[in-house]
Amino acid sequence: KLNEVITNNDAFDTLMEQSEQIEEACGKFRALMKEQLDRAAAIKAQGDFIDYNSLDTVTIGLCGGDGIGPVIMAETWRIAGELLKEEIASGKICLKEIKGLTLENRQKAGKAIPDDVMAELKSCQVILKGPTTTPQKGQAGPNIESANVAMRKALDLFANLRPVKVPELGIDWTFFRENTEGAYAVGSKGFDVSRDLCVDFTIVTREGCRRIIQAAFDFAEKNGKTMVTAVTKANIIKTSDGRFLEIFHEIGDKYPQIVKDERYIDIMTANLINERNRSSFQVMVLPNLYGDILTDEAAQLQGGVGTAGSANIGKRYAMFEAIHGSGDRMVAEGRAAYANPASILRALAMLLSHIGRQDKAGVLDKALDICLIEEKKVVVTGHPDGASCRQFGDYLLKTIKTAAR
Repeated sequence: KLNEVITNNDAFDTLMEQSEQIEEACGKFRALMKEQLDRAAAIKAQGDFIDYNSLDTVTIGLCGGDGIGPVIMAETWRIAGELLKEEIASGKICLKEIKGLTLENRQKAGKAIPDDVMAELKSCQVILKGPTTTPQKGQAGPNIESANVAMRKALDLFANLRPVKVPELGIDWTFFRENTEGAYAVGSKGFDVSRDLCVDFTIVTREGCRRIIQAAFDFAEKNGKTMVTAVTKANIIKTSDGRFLEIFHEIGDKYPQIVKDERYIDIMTANLINERNRSSFQVMVLPNLYGDILTDEAAQLQGGVGTAGSANIGKRYAMFEAIHGSGDRMVAEGRAAYANPASILRALAMLLSHIGRQDKAGVLDKALDICLIEEKKVVVTGHPDGASCRQFGDYLLKTIKTAAR
């Protein structure tokens, strides 16, 4: 009898504890859902894209970031200054340095992006950003959110555009990665329900899906592409990925001349290295996490993540960046001076094209192709056996003067 009473009491205490844990979790979930419904309403209320031609001055913010970021940004600033020297002199272009986007400064403020840095970012129409370090849970200092994720959300940079070209392999891909939703939308707002259970969230809104998929089909139509591929895991992640795929077909039906193609993310990672069919892919549109994974794989086929640039486009702001990390190991080993600036220079070319300076973008892209693919007279390896970042910058500047003729 006594054992039965003790056992029942233990079960009752466990049940009460679970009830309290569930109630607390439900409160957090309600607050999160309210926040996301408000965000969905704000997306619907947005106006048109900014017209750069209507501005007296286009301000470009330059953020070095962490690790090797300041090294590669110094060369990028030098190249940008040469390409835009006449417009800088006339006041049509302003290059503005933003220094505060460092891990030390962000951890000191306890925020992914400190308020004063965010104000500086919002004073620019376009931003060129070096890599930033995101600490893992358990590392020293506050476990702050990714600066990239925070910037994309705060500036509503919903479209992550990543081109990858390898002509000799027949590869000419353009990825449209949704940038503000999915598994990354509230990555720092998951919580422990109990010691035995924790949850994270995948957030999808109808308008968030619609605008990225629309951007992909518009790009395909304007650039003579004949197929758009949606990459999901809708057979397993049925609700959120299913919604993405549903809207893909709704929008795709308005473009009868463009083939609507579906792939699952697991087999798509294999398709990119399948020599028989990889050249058939053209434009790909993906939820956030899948896009992050697949574009890094694609960049490796181009020569590594150090060779690819990335555009983050919104209606009011745009941010361009290298897609590689901050190279903290390179810094620790004293190799920062040998970092490859190619990725952020590709991003600069995308930035120039975005603000209507296609001629300057064309010169830079042509010079990069010559330096990286055709001539390869100065090769950066990331080690002292190769060229330094500065030496590559010198080589590129000389090539730009030739390419501009």
